[in-house]
Amino acid sequence: MVPVRTCVGCRSRASRSSLLRVVARGSELVVDHSATLPGRGAWLHPTGECLAKALQRRAFGRALRVEGALDTEAIQAALRENRLNGTVNSNE
Repeated sequence: MVPVRTCVGCRSRASRSSLLRVVARGSELVVDHSATLPGRGAWLHPTGECLAKALQRRAFGRALRVEGALDTEAIQAALRENRLNGTVNSNE
């Protein structure tokens, strides 16, 4: 059975391999490519649209149970890299 997760941006369900896992490290959001970092994780489609929806809805704070402003630069950089390489999280 394929693991299924829900995107915090669009709220649709998708296979784990098609989503990026995001974790909070202090006040910074980082992409967990190996999906092994400790702590709560939030899952996101690797698209700018889903990131924009998640930020608009303040979904990362709720999903990760953190308060305050979160730095999303690392996620934006990972999305730019995925767009250039045409890749998605390949680790399952």
